[in-house]
Amino acid sequence: MKILIVEDEQLLRHHLNVRLSDIGHIVSAVATAKEALQQAIANNYDIAIIDIGLPGGTDGLELIRQLRANDYTFPILILTARGSWQDKVEGLSTGADDYVVKPFQFEELEARLNVLNRRASGIVQPILTAGNLRLDLNRKRAFCGDNPLQLTAYEYRLLEYLMRHHQQVVEKERLMEQLYKDEEERDSNVIEVLVGRLRRKLETQCGIQPIETVRGQGYLFKEPCH
Repeated sequence: MKILIVEDEQLLRHHLNVRLSDIGHIVSAVATAKEALQQAIANNYDIAIIDIGLPGGTDGLELIRQLRANDYTFPILILTARGSWQDKVEGLSTGADDYVVKPFQFEELEARLNVLNRRASGIVQPILTAGNLRLDLNRKRAFCGDNPLQLTAYEYRLLEYLMRHHQQVVEKERLMEQLYKDEEERDSNVIEVLVGRLRRKLETQCGIQPIETVRGQGYLFKEPCH
């Protein structure tokens, strides 16, 4: 997932950035609503984590209102130190999708992010299938029938993203953003190599060829995923 973190507490912001990056997500972490809006304009995020108490005159609730007013539809998870039901209702009413009350366990946060991302992708269960190809979204593993599909971390992330956006053309630039946080690391030639390797593994180990190249546009996972 490509995740936007908006948290003014430096230590927590750093901790979330490191933990989420370590498990394979692409993370942008900022401290203010102004920075968050700039990042939203410049990037395609899958999900945002927003603290309610932000400095600079625009709190997290107002930031959420502005994002929704500008048609940003990615799921939003609120971080809040306010635990009353009225505060939770207010947060959800602004356009947020879920909330976590501070202090929290990272595992709970991760689980809620996964649920929100699956829901946004139209996936209810943590298993995604296309024919005999199966992804376990929790364990980050792929299978052909009952046999593990041997993929590198980058190959798995590429496959998961294409399957989550099945029957849609995904641009190379969007794939590069998902795989590489730093812009200087992004190279369309690397994406072509990864797609080529992934195709060969899917053909030899699963007997399928689900990834098509749409010339001048990107890649299409043509099989329906459930």
